[in-house]
Amino acid sequence: MNITTLLKSFALVTSLTLCSTAFASESNAKKIPVKPSYQQGEDRHFVDWREVQNFISTMQTEHHFELEQLNTIFKQARYLESSIQLIKPAPLNKPKNWKAYRARFVENGRIEAGSAFWERNTEYLQRAEKEYGVPAEIIVGLIGVETIYGKTTGNFRAIDSLTTLAFSYPNTANREARMAFFRSELMQLLLWSKESKTELFSIKGSYAGALGLAQFMPSSLRQYAVDFDGDGTINLSNSEADAIGSIANYLAKHGWKKGLPYTFPATHVGQDEDKLRELLSQGLKASYQLEQIKQTITAADPLIPTQLLYGVVDLQNGPDPSEYWLATENFFAITQYNRSYFYAMSVVDLGQVIALTRKKE
Repeated sequence: MNITTLLKSFALVTSLTLCSTAFASESNAKKIPVKPSYQQGEDRHFVDWREVQNFISTMQTEHHFELEQLNTIFKQARYLESSIQLIKPAPLNKPKNWKAYRARFVENGRIEAGSAFWERNTEYLQRAEKEYGVPAEIIVGLIGVETIYGKTTGNFRAIDSLTTLAFSYPNTANREARMAFFRSELMQLLLWSKESKTELFSIKGSYAGALGLAQFMPSSLRQYAVDFDGDGTINLSNSEADAIGSIANYLAKHGWKKGLPYTFPATHVGQDEDKLRELLSQGLKASYQLEQIKQTITAADPLIPTQLLYGVVDLQNGPDPSEYWLATENFFAITQYNRSYFYAMSVVDLGQVIALTRKKE
């Protein structure tokens, strides 16, 4: 998941179904590949923590891991103060500014890198659209926002960042829920390492445990990642093809519909602010027919499809007026990747700008 928007930790990263596949017996289960591996970071002796020992017991009984190996892992896991600081939410009094946010992602460096990425992966992008219905511009835009096409995938050991956040999350209002989320992701990381025979301490990602070009959390990696280049392994760090196919699969499984538009610019009309707030509070979904909202929000495009359902999106611009958009189910499918209007609109805008750049070339 996206490094930037994970800072908005007021909301849970979306709907990643935990897979609890058990192995037939401890004697048949493969050990997690683990070599002695150390890096900078404060040694908090996680293995001695009661909560960690409870977690170890769960991994033994439910997933048939060996006690000795788990103790070895959590003796080597390091506390990362940087993960704690980076995961803290932004100040509540800081005004949102869509224009400033967009400028960070829709900029020349990403546009140039995105055009090159598209050029060298045309075949895989076309295949992804054919198989999953997700256009190239959305996949390219998303990878550009997430990691600048592999430039910023993160250099934190995943075992360190996830263990730190699972058992020492900062003191916030949703601390318990967030710790539960990261403990489940820690479990998924251990399962992935075992299943894929990947050396655990070699797995690196963001400060919050997101992995590879697609920045999948471990549960998404296990559930939605695909071997799109056909080499027999799934590698979201080094295979651009696997990242392309995996993102397309994720979006398709979260409601993407082939051929559906994304957004239409809109205008706030009338003076009923309560009605506007009601429309904006309906969650990340398309719920309204145009007829239902025309007294409050109208589309600028007279050719907007009238048979579709829409949700109302506001993009706040600090002291300047907010932008309003009508968004379809496909826009909200992107928000299932990251629960942020700013994020989803940046993905759309970056991808469309890159597509236009390629046409001009």
